Amino acid sequence: MMPHLRPDPGPEDLVEAARACGVTDERLLCALRATPRAAFVPAAHHASVYVDVPLPIGHGQVTTQPSLVARMIAALGLTGDERVLEIGSGHGFQTALLARLAAYVVGVERWADIAGQARANLAGQSIGNAEIVVADGTLGAADRAPFDAIVVSAAYPEVPPPLAAQLRAGGRLVQPIGPGGQERVELYEGTREGLVRRRTVALAHFVRLYGEYGYPPAAPPEDDG
Repeated sequence: MMPHLRPDPGPEDLVEAARACGVTDERLLCALRATPRAAFVPAAHHASVYVDVPLPIGHGQVTTQPSLVARMIAALGLTGDERVLEIGSGHGFQTALLARLAAYVVGVERWADIAGQARANLAGQSIGNAEIVVADGTLGAADRAPFDAIVVSAAYPEVPPPLAAQLRAGGRLVQPIGPGGQERVELYEGTREGLVRRRTVALAHFVRLYGEYGYPPAAPPEDDG
């Protein structure tokens, strides 16, 4: 069901949508209120920017529904001191939310032009504690590990081993598990013995996770600098 929109829709509509999905973390809700989605969505879709739906960003990719983004971030239990790894940054909206809630964010994006737009969007919001790199997301960012939290915004039937290895003991990882199209978004905790599944966060549709430890990519990523 679509959330009720105000006569002049804005971030508060997305806050209400997140609350309706059970998000109660006030720090997260404040971050959602303070982060204008319009600054992270192509101009062609600004009419729908404060509707709680995914929006296309090119290369067959879409933004994750804002209320689902909020549920996934809430499951990470961020307190402000964490180093976070984000796989699939898109145009940077989720990255911006994470940056408002954690100490530092490393976002990995497969497409160079999308990554470039994310960098510009984050700079436009004066967010300086996040970086976007173009790389194979299934490999994570080993040179910046370990991470206190990892969020994956694309689907695969299992967690890529490099991501599991880069999560510190006691850290949390959220990933859609499935073939792409209808997934269980699962929360895992890192232990010395490996990942332990804690609970299902949501059921949702996601694009596939491509890479060495995901589905075979159609083309290798190339950074635009």
